[in-house]
Amino acid sequence: MLYQNLYLENATETCDIRVENGVFTQIAPALAPRPGEECRDYAGKLALAPLIESHVHLDTCLTAGDPVWNMSGTLFEGIECWARRKEKLTKADVRERVQRAVRLYAVNGIQHIRTHVDVTDPKLTAMEALLELREELRDVMDIQIVAFPQEGIESYPNGRQLMENAVRMGADCVGAIPHFEFTREYSVSSLNFAMELAQKYDKLVDVHCDEIDDEASRGLETLAARAYETGLTDRVTASHTTAMHSYNNAYVQRLMRLLKMSRINFVANPLVNTHLQGRVDAYPKRRGVTRVRELTEAGLNVSFGHDDIFDPWYPMGTGSLRDVVFMGLHVCQMMGYEDIMNAYRFISANAARTLHLGDSYGVKEGNPASFIVLDAKNYYDALNRNATVLLSCRKGKPIAQGTPGSRETLF
Repeated sequence: MLYQNLYLENATETCDIRVENGVFTQIAPALAPRPGEECRDYAGKLALAPLIESHVHLDTCLTAGDPVWNMSGTLFEGIECWARRKEKLTKADVRERVQRAVRLYAVNGIQHIRTHVDVTDPKLTAMEALLELREELRDVMDIQIVAFPQEGIESYPNGRQLMENAVRMGADCVGAIPHFEFTREYSVSSLNFAMELAQKYDKLVDVHCDEIDDEASRGLETLAARAYETGLTDRVTASHTTAMHSYNNAYVQRLMRLLKMSRINFVANPLVNTHLQGRVDAYPKRRGVTRVRELTEAGLNVSFGHDDIFDPWYPMGTGSLRDVVFMGLHVCQMMGYEDIMNAYRFISANAARTLHLGDSYGVKEGNPASFIVLDAKNYYDALNRNATVLLSCRKGKPIAQGTPGSRETLF
């Protein structure tokens, strides 16, 4: 198959892409079609590596308002709402909702998902369902699973054992939620346990870290120190870190040295962080998103995630990472031309580093032929016009396609 006249990332000249047996075999300008070869001319559209969801909760998706709505819009009421919904959780329920969410992601060009799965459930119902679906859907979607203790490790009955059980079942990553633990001592203990568990079973780490407006919430320094001391470094991810928005600059200056030494990854979730944070403020009201520009300029890896799709923490969402990037650039005040042109990296190359996808990710000769085509000439154009994903191809096989919507003025 020969895909013709594509702008690869933000290139200024088009190229052709030849795919054979599910692999990129040639990427160059003006490749000559072979006898009998199927060709598809995209006439100057944008080709990117598949998009990556760095942070979502598939087990909670599509449950907003069931059994009650989060009326305050706070993180903590969301946790209370989910605790009630969790009481009637079944494997069939989780499977049905997750499969719908995966289809939403597919049409939006996503082929890799890291999902956090609540393990503060003695039956580990959602974990069982997601582990099954990870295998069943592997031909169309790569799903990475985090054992996530929504109600705490030290603060939830039998929390440590539930975490280890989930890892033994097959979770890919170890999670934690230090800011929700009962005490500072529990917070530190939970992080120590999570890092030890990851080392014991050779797993990645992804912590819900300081997802709160409290400037005294300092889980990040503990996580970074443990990542540095254990040598886990970039196998560790700090998700949210919204308290960093409230830290004083003198403290951040000192903290940055440790963060750079630790080499940990960061995931910001601009849609949900903006929605949930700042709830205790009158005015001025905090934006509640971590310091994306400063972390990036310090050489640290930052990616973006959707976090929630129509659930107790976020009453909207269609699985579009374009919406996430659009919001992120606004609230982080990263609206310069180069910022916008390169923003796709938050949901592609940067996210690939977070998920440790390795060298097989990306549009280059010899790699699996996984890529997307957007109805745009570059990413600035794609983001500004909310461009349709015309094609999502996974290992040479189309898994989703779209056609641009039509609108016209009548005057």
